[in-house]
Amino acid sequence: MLCLWRIDSGTTAKGIVSANIASHHQFMSLAQSLRQQKIPTLFDNLLFRAKASLLQLRRGWQNWRGGQVKWQQQAKLTSSPICARSQTNLWVGATEAEWRLQAGKIHNLRLAIRHIDGIEIPAGEIFSFWSQVGQPTIWRGFAIGRELREGCIIPTVGGGLCQLSNALYDAALQSGLEIVERYAHSQVIPGSLAEIGRDATVFWNYIDLKFRASRNLRIEARMDDSNLIVEFKSSLAETALDLSPSMSAAPVSAPHNCLSCGVTSCFRSQVPDRSIQARTGYLVDDWWPEFDRYIQTVRTERDRLYLPIDGRKFRKQNYSWNTTGFDKTHQQWGLVFNRAYKSRRLARQGAARQRELMAQSRGLALKYGETLAPETTHLVIAQSLLPWLWEAGYLGGRTFDVLLTTLPIEHLQARLDLASKSHPTSSTLGDFRAATQVAELEMSALNLARKLITPHSDLAKLFPAKTVLLDWVMPTPLDLAKIEQHSPTIVLPCSSLGRKGIYELRSAMAGMDINLIIVGSELEEPGFWAGCSSEYTQDYYYALQRADAIVLPAWVEHQPRRLLQAIGEGIPTIASEACGLQDVAGVVGIEIGDISALREAILTALA
Repeated sequence: MLCLWRIDSGTTAKGIVSANIASHHQFMSLAQSLRQQKIPTLFDNLLFRAKASLLQLRRGWQNWRGGQVKWQQQAKLTSSPICARSQTNLWVGATEAEWRLQAGKIHNLRLAIRHIDGIEIPAGEIFSFWSQVGQPTIWRGFAIGRELREGCIIPTVGGGLCQLSNALYDAALQSGLEIVERYAHSQVIPGSLAEIGRDATVFWNYIDLKFRASRNLRIEARMDDSNLIVEFKSSLAETALDLSPSMSAAPVSAPHNCLSCGVTSCFRSQVPDRSIQARTGYLVDDWWPEFDRYIQTVRTERDRLYLPIDGRKFRKQNYSWNTTGFDKTHQQWGLVFNRAYKSRRLARQGAARQRELMAQSRGLALKYGETLAPETTHLVIAQSLLPWLWEAGYLGGRTFDVLLTTLPIEHLQARLDLASKSHPTSSTLGDFRAATQVAELEMSALNLARKLITPHSDLAKLFPAKTVLLDWVMPTPLDLAKIEQHSPTIVLPCSSLGRKGIYELRSAMAGMDINLIIVGSELEEPGFWAGCSSEYTQDYYYALQRADAIVLPAWVEHQPRRLLQAIGEGIPTIASEACGLQDVAGVVGIEIGDISALREAILTALA
């Protein structure tokens, strides 16, 4: 890599700015002239590799003797004020021919950011880019990206990490930190920080970026769908260095690109593989017929489906996604078997069950993330996987839509808190709350999602501007043979739980001469329905045969499948707005917790 200068120990940010602008312009002009005169040969490349290997060995020995430090991720300075911020576009200057290298670059940045985001450096200590990131090899998951070498953009494993080192150097300058070591690129790439002299190239391991923290420093790095963002935080605020736009480098032509420059006599000359194009990845978990139908209407033949297992092939109804029409499907057999084993050992209700289900979703999300190819630039994600994909950085540099299946954790817990306050004796309404961090991760990702997709009207209200509301898929009719009753009979199509509105239902039924059938188990407390004519069953078909009305005044209900079945059978159905069936024909809607409206609806249905 042709580098223009090196800044050694003791140099300040202000010294860099003043000392090197003139030499930068001179060397840029010289480097461009040399490139125009000489086309790289295979011998030149072998010579470069030989020299680089010697320099790498020497730097490795120096680092070993000097005890190079890799800083750990901490949370001591999380709430400290931001003292510097650098934001750069991920897809700057992307052409059709170079698209593959840009996608590879963004993939490499995702991996590198994991070693940078959240680290905290004590005052007086030195940050080293390569000590933090490590060697970018294919065995560590790095892909072929773009690298600027000897004035040309070439494909190489780990290419593109300079965008991260540029941003770190830019933030270090803004913070007025001491620059211990820094090199500039051999040519300015239009749109990059090199245009204003804030670039810092890196090449494993002898071309490094190092700076010294003048006070306790925290580094945060992340990507949204189109930008790389690096922020420095410190509890001791200092005036940031004012970098004037007049420092911009002299105008130069864009560097040659091995995929598009057309110089076929160069040994690096490559013809772009047009078969590799941007694709969408569909990351799903439990099967919803509404989402299955939606995916089949929007997917293309180059897209990929990520699912636990092929449920249609192996007769697993809860994973019965349509796998036809995709370029490839990815399955997670081992994780599914482990999930099935652990689920059988869990109680039907309680905090332990919720924690385990959340852990299983996290494991599935991380497995999916590991198999995402760089060219997968858009994702459609099941909501249960969202916090973990966001936390691990797999959504950075990608656009994404979310299959919205539940209330966001923040809203869900607020609703359960309200229900628990109304019914403090409940043993289930307050048994589990997720960690605040998980709720924040989910909400951050939901706010950045391009679209939210759901058939649930109550969920759609939360994000009206970007929600796609699907139609519910009605179940196949059962051809019921009705059983005549001596007394009016209503059915609660779920287990006896506080969040399903059983306290409201019990109050509404007071004084009524009616039968109640509960389809499920008694999970709230023994004898909850004492004084009511009630019975439990696991046979929903039998309950529908006897039902004069179906009633679900739930505080929380995300998949109202049994209500949809009742609607299809023409049975009067009463449901709270939490069931997400607004404007569905055959449903009498009531507000959550409204006992008077519930009682009136039951009397009307039975009349």
